[in-house]
Parts: sequence; structure tokens; C-alpha cells
Amino acid sequence: MEKIEYTTMAAVELRHWWYGGMRAISAALLDPLYHGRQDVRILDAGCGTGGDALFLQRYGHVVGLDYAPEAAAIIGDRLPGRFTRGSVLQLPFADHSFDLVTSYDVLYHAGVPDEASALAEVRRVLTPAGHLLIRLPAYEWLRSHHDRQVHTRRRYTAREVATMLHKAAFQPVHLTYVLSLLFPLPAASRLLERLKPPPAQASAMGLPPAPLNQALRLPMALEAAWLRRGGSFPFGLSIVALARA
Repeated sequence: MEKIEYTTMAAVELRHWWYGGMRAISAALLDPLYHGRQDVRILDAGCGTGGDALFLQRYGHVVGLDYAPEAAAIIGDRLPGRFTRGSVLQLPFADHSFDLVTSYDVLYHAGVPDEASALAEVRRVLTPAGHLLIRLPAYEWLRSHHDRQVHTRRRYTAREVATMLHKAAFQPVHLTYVLSLLFPLPAASRLLERLKPPPAQASAMGLPPAPLNQALRLPMALEAAWLRRGGSFPFGLSIVALARA
């Protein structure tokens, strides 16, 4: 990820509609397992600047891990004493250390050339029957300027994610596309981008005006409510998968 994206992420991730909506979706999948508990041992693998790690504290004790020094400089203040710098390809933790591992938009990265190795490490540090929650970008045809900024290696289909999890000996519990109700907007934007590329330093994650920011959270709240009831979506901008070891 470009260094400027860490600064942007840290500035907006606790208020931006996309981050808030994705956390609502995570809660819809995790609450049935962990709501009301405070004893869950959690690893946020590839934690970035720490917004999701802060959210995950509702379930228990969270450890954040990231390889980038830019992330370490920020999350050290947000999770004092609970951040480890390291790679998802070689997790610096003992076997069976965690009940839940989350990995949000990490395995697609150019710095992770082999998802199988990363998933094997996740499985090693999970307790028997522990859970993994991952999020990945969908559809190669949606590749954009933002993908260049965050060093995207590949984008996925739901079938590819399911196959990847099965090969790593994970059992998918709930696998679905998300950011589906708003899908026409980013899809159109990324197609138009090919006609008029944005400035090289423009970030896709700037904070929109407050009324728009609030309005964009509503469709994602509706998606989260549908997922909470066991629903799924046939297409979307991202893929979310909850799986059991």
C-alpha cells in the first residue's frame, strides 16, 4: 500500500461509511458466535491502522499484526502493548493461540504471493474449531486506480474463495458478496475511470460530506441485517467469508 493511504485510512476509518458498513457486516456474522463474550482470543492479521481491531474488542482480547512500519506507527497508540509487527506468511505466535482470526483485505495484496501459505499459518494459530473471517475484493474487471494504490495482486470470485478455503482445510460457514445494494455506483465509477483516470495521488477513501456519508451507510446496514438473518448476495464489490477450522 502507498504510504499516503495509511495516513488517509487513519484519518477517516472511524467515521467513513465504507468502514462503518463493513464493521456492521462483520458484526452480523460474528455476533451469533461471540455476542456477550469477553474471553475470545482474537488476532487481526493485517490490521492496518487499527480501526477494525478496536471494533473487535467487543468480543475479547485483540492482538493486531501488520508488516508495514507506517501501520505500526499509528496502531501502537490505538492498541498499546497489543500490536506485533510481522507477516501473515509467518505468524509469530504459538500453535492454537487464538479462537478467532480476522483478515480484512489482506490476502489479495502483492506482499502475499501465496494465499495457501497464509491460510496454513492461520489454521496453525487457531484453536480446533476456531473461526476465520476474511474479506477480499471481487471481480478482476473491477480493478481500478485504488487497486494500484493499495498494491492489489488479484481480485476474486466467491467460487474461487470457497475453493481456496476448502484447499486450506477450512469449512465455509457463511460466504457471500457484500456491498451489493450500492454495486452499480462503484461499478460505473470504475468503468468511467478508464476513460478519465484520476490524478495519481488522489485517494479513493476520502471522507465524503456528512449527509452523504450518513446516507451511504443505510444500504450497508440493510445488507448487514439481511446477513444476520442468514441471507447472502449473488454479486458485490467485496467478498466476505466466515469459516471454521
